[in-house]
Amino acid sequence: MQVAEIHAARRARAQQAFAGGGVDAALITAPANVRYLSGLVSSNAAVLLPAEGPGVLATDSRYAEAAARDCPDIELVTERHVDVALAGLAVRRGWRTLAFEAQDLTMERYTALAAAESYDGSAPPELVPLGHVVEELRMIKDETEIELLARACAITSQAFEWLLASITPGRTERELAILLERAMVDLGAEALAFDTIVASGPNGAIPHHKPSDRRFERGDLITVDCGARYQGYHADMTRTVALGEPAAWQREVYELVAAAQRAGVAAAVPGADIGDVDATARGIIEAAGHGAHFQHGLGHGVGLQVHEAPIMGYDRTGKLMNRVPVTVEPGVYLPGTGGVRIEDTLVVRAGAPTDTAAVGTAAVSTGAAGPAQLLTTTTRELLVL
Repeated sequence: MQVAEIHAARRARAQQAFAGGGVDAALITAPANVRYLSGLVSSNAAVLLPAEGPGVLATDSRYAEAAARDCPDIELVTERHVDVALAGLAVRRGWRTLAFEAQDLTMERYTALAAAESYDGSAPPELVPLGHVVEELRMIKDETEIELLARACAITSQAFEWLLASITPGRTERELAILLERAMVDLGAEALAFDTIVASGPNGAIPHHKPSDRRFERGDLITVDCGARYQGYHADMTRTVALGEPAAWQREVYELVAAAQRAGVAAAVPGADIGDVDATARGIIEAAGHGAHFQHGLGHGVGLQVHEAPIMGYDRTGKLMNRVPVTVEPGVYLPGTGGVRIEDTLVVRAGAPTDTAAVGTAAVSTGAAGPAQLLTTTTRELLVL
C-alpha cells in the first residue's frame, strides 16, 4: 500500500469511529494525530474530517510546500490560524456540529473557535468534545509502523551496547548520557525519543532522575533509560548494570525485578486485562516485601508518542489487543540506597510475527495466546562491568 493510501485509510477509519454520533465533522489538532491522519510533520497544522467525504488539511506558509509534497491526496488550506480556518470552512460547507479534541485544545483556542467574530457574520458551529477517537485508532499498529518502531529500538539497543565500554569509575552521569545520545544519532536516529536518564548509586532510587555530575563508583548500580526516535516512532528501553561485583542485596533486587519483568512480558497477550498484566508483575514484587518501592505503572503504549495508550497500571481498565506495542518496566527503588528498573518495548501478538527477521526483532514464547515480539533485544541478564 502506498503512503498516501495508508493515510487515506486511516482517515476513513476515523470517520467510521465518529459517524452516527450526531457530528457533522471533526477537527483534529493534536500534532501526533494530525501526522497519523495526513503524514504531515508540522508544529502548526490541523485536519478537518467530515462525517463523509474527503478531509481537509490546514497549515501555515512555513509548511505549505512540505504539505503539498507529502500529502498530495488531501485538500490543503494555507492559513496561520489553522483551527479557526477549518472551523470557518466547516460552517461554510454546512457542517454545523463540529467535534474537537478537548485534550489538545487550550482554553484560548477554544474561545476563538466559539467566538462569533471568527465567522464573518455566520453563527459559530456547535462544538462538542470528540474524545480520544484517533488515539484509540493509533493503539493498534500496522506492520509498516511496527517496522519503524523496530528500527528505533534496534538503534537504541545497538547504541546502549556500544556504550557499555564507557561505563567506568569517574565518568559522570551527564557525560554518559551525552555519549549515548550522540551514539543514537550517529546510528540513524532522527532525534531522541525523550531525555536520557542515567541514575547511579543512590540516584537510582529516583525513577526519573535527571543526569547529574555525580561520578560513578565501584559498587554502583547504574540505571540507563533511553530511546531513539526514527521517522516519528519512539523506542523506550531501560537497563540496570553493576559497576564492579554487586553486593548480595543488589543481586537479590535485580533478580526480583527481572522475574517481575519476565512475568509481565508473558502476561502481555491479546485479550489480557490491562490491570491483570500489571498485577502479575506487581504481585511478585509485593510478595517479596517491596510493594511500597514500586509505585509507578507497569508500562505504556509507544508509537508516534513515547507515552500513549494503553497505559498499564493497577488502576487502569481495558484489554490488550493484537499488534499493540507496549513497554513492560517494573522497578524497585530504595530511597537513599539505589534501585533497579528493566524495561523492554514489545508488540503484543496473536501469533508469531509474519517476518521477524525483516525487522530485526525476537519472538519470545509466552503461551498459547501467542508470543510477544520483543523489539529491544539487549540482554536482560545483570551485566557486571
